[in-house]
Amino acid sequence: MQVDLSTLTPVQNYALMTQSIIPRPIAWLSSENADGSLNLAPFSYFNALSSDPPMIMVSIGLQPTGEKKDTRINIEERKHFVVNIAHKEMAEPLTASSATMAPGVSEVEELKLSVEPIEGFAVPRLADCRLAYACELDTIHMINSQAIVFAKLISLYIDDAVVETDAKGRLKINAEAVDALGRLGGGEYVTAGETITVARPK
Repeated sequence: MQVDLSTLTPVQNYALMTQSIIPRPIAWLSSENADGSLNLAPFSYFNALSSDPPMIMVSIGLQPTGEKKDTRINIEERKHFVVNIAHKEMAEPLTASSATMAPGVSEVEELKLSVEPIEGFAVPRLADCRLAYACELDTIHMINSQAIVFAKLISLYIDDAVVETDAKGRLKINAEAVDALGRLGGGEYVTAGETITVARPK
């Protein structure tokens, strides 16, 4: 079956893309509202962009009403945000945080989630996430109504329970211990599951 994407609507393309570009990492993004409270929302059009300098990208669409999402407004106005990496036990609050709420409502408070400060950074991380990046806005590029956020990575929080050292004494993050959620289509997620190791060519 060959599907000509140029003949489909954006909604149809979204459905096919989110079911076939799998699994996708999820940026559970916390940002600061104008009143100092925390906004929280998941985005799975997200990935690493560069390691020199360390950068990521997150794609943010519009609300169903056609207005900007709070996350985008917060990033544009305050420049800093945190990408938290959710694990299996956090699937329900992560999904709940995707609901459209009134401007300024804090999903962190509504869902009774705990936060921890990041030293020297304006926005705290989610306390229960095993990984979290402190991010600073670099630029925003528009593709039609989609805002592509390019951000510099300032620091990475790693839970001590998921840190190891490899045979050469280098820092290693245990992927199975992190058990990060990956996004599939619809309401489906995938967990880390079994990890396989394949030797890289020399």
